[in-house]
Amino acid sequence: MRAKIHPEYYPEAQVVCSCGNTFVTGATKPALRIEVCSACHPFFTGEQRIVDTEGRVERLKRRYGLK
Repeated sequence: MRAKIHPEYYPEAQVVCSCGNTFVTGATKPALRIEVCSACHPFFTGEQRIVDTEGRVERLKRRYGLK
C-alpha cells in the first residue's frame, strides 16, 4: 500500500440521527449526522407511514384529463 494516500480512520466516531438516537462506530470522519437510523426507519420499526395517499397514475390522469 502506498503511504499517505488513505484518509484517517476514527474507530470511535459518534453518529447522531435526526430522531435523537446516538451510537458509536468506525468511520473516516470523527462525527456523522444522519437522517434515518435503525431506531426510526419504518422497515426496522414495523411502522408504515403513508406519505402519498393518491397514486401516481391517478394523479397524472386527473391532471391531464385522461380517462
